[in-house]
Amino acid sequence: MVEKGQISIGTEERVLMCGNEALAEAAILAGCDAYFGYPITPQNEIPAYMSRRMPEEGRVFVQSESELAAINMVFGASATGKRAMTSSSSPGISLMQEGMSFLAGAELPAVVVNVMRGGPGLGNIAPSQSDYFQATRGGGHGDYRTIVFGPSSVQEMADCISLAFELADKYLMTAMILADGFLGQMMEPVVLKKRPSVELPPKDWALTGAKDREQNIVRSLWLGEGVLEDLNFKLDDKYKQIQKNEVLCEEYEVDDAEIVVVAYGVAARIVSGAVTRAREEGIKVGWIRPITLWPFPTEQISKAADEFRLFLTVEMSTGQMVEDVKLAVAGKSPVVFYGRPGGGVPTVEEILDKIRQLTLGAKT
Repeated sequence: MVEKGQISIGTEERVLMCGNEALAEAAILAGCDAYFGYPITPQNEIPAYMSRRMPEEGRVFVQSESELAAINMVFGASATGKRAMTSSSSPGISLMQEGMSFLAGAELPAVVVNVMRGGPGLGNIAPSQSDYFQATRGGGHGDYRTIVFGPSSVQEMADCISLAFELADKYLMTAMILADGFLGQMMEPVVLKKRPSVELPPKDWALTGAKDREQNIVRSLWLGEGVLEDLNFKLDDKYKQIQKNEVLCEEYEVDDAEIVVVAYGVAARIVSGAVTRAREEGIKVGWIRPITLWPFPTEQISKAADEFRLFLTVEMSTGQMVEDVKLAVAGKSPVVFYGRPGGGVPTVEEILDKIRQLTLGAKT
């Protein structure tokens, strides 16, 4: 547990923290004005940490009566121009989907954190990646998108939350951190510091009182003929701009690879170990790690598929991101899937065996 005053903002001091607490402290450094949440494992450290630190900083913490209440409190705080966030785990995020659609329709910035657990239903509290579809396809009703980050370390948990607030304000939409139980609970050294200031659009739409100016109206109900259609076209143009400008991914040993493994989050860490061992055995294999799950690194994967290679997608699910990989590859190369669902976690040896099998298959 980090006490007040222990973190030196702007220094390279490394602090040992679990992912959930590192993310929470990074959100405070990023200027989070208000946090609203409801307890659910395996993200309980986030509201617990915020309940102590936010009052210390003179900011708002509310333990809401439910996830439904939490996301609507985020809506209200965001409408006044404040940086607001919530966090939960898989079934709790499901309850928030209506509110997230309302945020999209009203073009309000917000940050949502999902520390995934096994599902469907209440499932279990083991780490999983089975909420990928929900996160990257909007999740709620209507034509909308959510910026989604898939961090793979405690440091990235902290770094991504700062960028999430920034992009949420820049594009007036929800940004989500999609982590899992391992990342939330594991402890690693992390450097916590503020991101350099960037110029963001003024929040002249915020509900701050209308004295000496015309009133602002924040809403997601549009009944005039063609008005909602125009809004949807406006949102679509914004989403295309994000797809062009905000993609983040990491590549390793792809140039000469005959097999390219695609994975994100904790699964990518395991893949990294398997690829290193495969290289030691003389197998030409590399990996691509999406950091933004939406926008997805379609162009980077498509470029890798220009030369005939075999693609292996590894996930802690029965296969969700693999559909985006297939769309990116566009039939230019085979795409194979390996996954462990319901809280199952693949091992380095399992993935290495799969790579060996694919290598043998390619030679026969």
